[in-house]
Amino acid sequence: MPQFPESRFLLSAWQPRQFPPEETGRELAFVGRSNAGKSSALNAITGRKDLARTSKTPGRTQLINFFGLGNGHRLADLPGYGYAKVPAEMQRHWRELLSRYVEKRQSLAGLVVVMDSRRGMTDFDRQMLAWSSERALPTHLLLTKSDKLSRSEAARTLKAVEAEAAGVASAQLFSAVTKLGLDQARGWVLGALEN
Repeated sequence: MPQFPESRFLLSAWQPRQFPPEETGRELAFVGRSNAGKSSALNAITGRKDLARTSKTPGRTQLINFFGLGNGHRLADLPGYGYAKVPAEMQRHWRELLSRYVEKRQSLAGLVVVMDSRRGMTDFDRQMLAWSSERALPTHLLLTKSDKLSRSEAARTLKAVEAEAAGVASAQLFSAVTKLGLDQARGWVLGALEN
């Protein structure tokens, strides 16, 4: 049974004026480097196979996609960042859209930063942590694809990320394939929306 049975696609936004009205509900944003498994994580957490489109081509999320949760709250799937094959002009637009959203969106209740556990923390992830820290936004680091690491590698990676993010974000191991950490991730998302 899905944790978010009423989750549904609302709209895609290319510009801030297209964002849903902020007056109702709270919003939680999923953000991460392209190819980190952001859409797969969103689908696993909501219990919906097709809520966010997954692709073998990184950088396919080029707009901010908003999903309604049926209780007035929303999830936002932000464009994947840092993928070199996207034209420079597009990358600039994404950066501006991301910064406007994260820095100004009043209904934003928290961030889930999706990171490939095999890559460790990147400069883009650190930028997201800096933005969330400036706004004192609750932030959770989702270390995806952890099923591709050995148990000891996964534990080392988690420890290193927790040390770097101490005081700014919580962190956990996650796999959309094996469902490792799924209950913990759902719990964090639900808690951030309700608090």
